[in-house]
Formats: sequence, C-alpha cells, structure tokens
Amino acid sequence: MRRPRGFTLIELMVVVAIVAILAAIAYPSYQEQVRKSRRGQAKVDMVELAQRAERFHSVNNTYAGFKGSLATGDFTSPRGGGTVFYDLDVPIESSTAFTITATPKSGTPQAVDRCGILTINAAGTRTHSQGTDDECQFGSLP
Repeated sequence: MRRPRGFTLIELMVVVAIVAILAAIAYPSYQEQVRKSRRGQAKVDMVELAQRAERFHSVNNTYAGFKGSLATGDFTSPRGGGTVFYDLDVPIESSTAFTITATPKSGTPQAVDRCGILTINAAGTRTHSQGTDDECQFGSLP
C-alpha cells in the first residue's frame, strides 16, 4: 500500500495556530519599537532646534524672533519629506527663555506613544508628560 503524501488538516491548523501566536506576540513589540524610534527622532530634532536657538541668542542676545527660523521652513522634520509624527513648537517665553515642545500628531500611530508630549527648555531640562524616565529614556539622547 502506498501512503498518501501531503499534510493533514490537523497539521495545517497547528501550523496556522503557531504562526498566529507568534504574530500576536511580535507585532505589538514591533509597533513599540517603531514608536520608540520616532520618539528618538523627535528628541534629536528638539536638541537641534535648541542648539539653533542658542546660536540665535549668541548673535542677537535674545530669543525673541527665533520662531521665524521654524516658521520660514529652514528647519524641517522629517528630513527629505515623509510623514510627520510630531508637531514641533517653539514658543518664546521671554527674551531669555524658550521651551521646545514635541506633541505627537493625532491620527498617527505615534498618538498613543507612552511618553506623550516631550519638552526641552533653555536650561536644557527635558521632560515628558506621561510614562517613566526608564520607559521614555529622556535622560539621554536615543
């Protein structure tokens, strides 16, 4: 007698179940890593804007008027186009202080990021509106 070749339905269902379990574990982890990398890019952009603000202050002895460099488009994020996941804002609080804010854009996957709104001020203080320092790793650059 010749034994038939191929897979049985049970074997196929076991493989499908294993793949589904692996996907259920891997996909959320992947999504979190993507959010973490986008958060890292936002932090780098914020530090670059802070450096530009300091250069502006060195030349003009004031932060007043710095907002123009963001509004006129000489600073764009992400570089080379693409989807924007954070809205960067540089409100000038006084001639001697500023706070750069990175707000996750609503309607994007970044809107559910565990760290929320990120800020850096003229003194270099970095904060986040949600999560812990360990989760957000905002104590140092990414």
